[in-house]
Amino acid sequence: MKKSLIAVAALAVVSAASAQSSLNVYGVADMVIHKDDVRGEPSKPTKMTNGGVSGSRLGFKGTEDLGGGLKANFLLEQGIDLTNGAAAGFNRQAYVGLSGGFGEVKFGNVYTAYDDISGATNPVFDSALSPTRVWASSGYVSNPGSNIYYASPSFGGVSGAVSYSLDGSKNEVVSLHVKYENGPIYVGFGYQDQEDFAAASASADDLADKFTRLNGSYDFGSFKLLAGYGKTNETVAADSTDWSIGADVPLASNLVLSAGYASSKTDGAKRNSGVAVGAAYSLSKRTTVYGQVAFANADAAAGLRTSVVAGGTAADKNTRVLNVGIKHAF
Repeated sequence: MKKSLIAVAALAVVSAASAQSSLNVYGVADMVIHKDDVRGEPSKPTKMTNGGVSGSRLGFKGTEDLGGGLKANFLLEQGIDLTNGAAAGFNRQAYVGLSGGFGEVKFGNVYTAYDDISGATNPVFDSALSPTRVWASSGYVSNPGSNIYYASPSFGGVSGAVSYSLDGSKNEVVSLHVKYENGPIYVGFGYQDQEDFAAASASADDLADKFTRLNGSYDFGSFKLLAGYGKTNETVAADSTDWSIGADVPLASNLVLSAGYASSKTDGAKRNSGVAVGAAYSLSKRTTVYGQVAFANADAAAGLRTSVVAGGTAADKNTRVLNVGIKHAF
């Protein structure tokens, strides 16, 4: 009888611990096949690229209830290249932290506060398919490492976050955002000040790039209007101004059409632009097929980090792109 009571008590302890803690394994597998053609150049071959809508990944996340509304959290997430199966450690995010009524604090390789809102209103699913790939202001550092991150709770729809990188190699990144989310309205403002990595490698001090982003959306029910504005002030390169406008249109419960136009102007260079139309069809809650067609005029002289082409380069000009892909989340 005594042994039975001990066994029941042990089982109760294990059950209580399980109820207070959780561990989830999750991931995304996303592959896109694309055909890119540049005017005036020989036809390019059809290619397969990892991550059309979302970067493929494998992650582990967990929470422990510490009582009194306080929780301990961790996340380990690595990117995976489906074209060859290669993975590079937990390079996307790797952090530990606490959350409660005060908000949430994270320590480790965390995305910056600026990155949280930078693509919130990018048309065509805030992805490699978005026309905002022609933006010059997309070259910010998203996860600098050794980051301290704090996000506040929401107060009447208003919330914010700040982050600061403590990297010892002088690559400090200071970042913040403020956003308002209430019903159909979303407005977000972000700012990031980062050491100029190229200048740092040349042992130059106090050289930094500054990124500012303002975006917003309004859900009319039959469609959601999207708009964004970005500004980059660089120490060793020309400044740039970018903007975009677009819309998400639900055509059915499992079919969304998204389209948009983006423009980028770097001082002393020609204006660059891109337009894209994409559709996503959900086969289930986890599996989505998608397609996109895009046109872009991206001049290498503008100092673009990427082009509208998935896997493209800054030298792409007057480009036409066709993408077809599949994404599965688990």
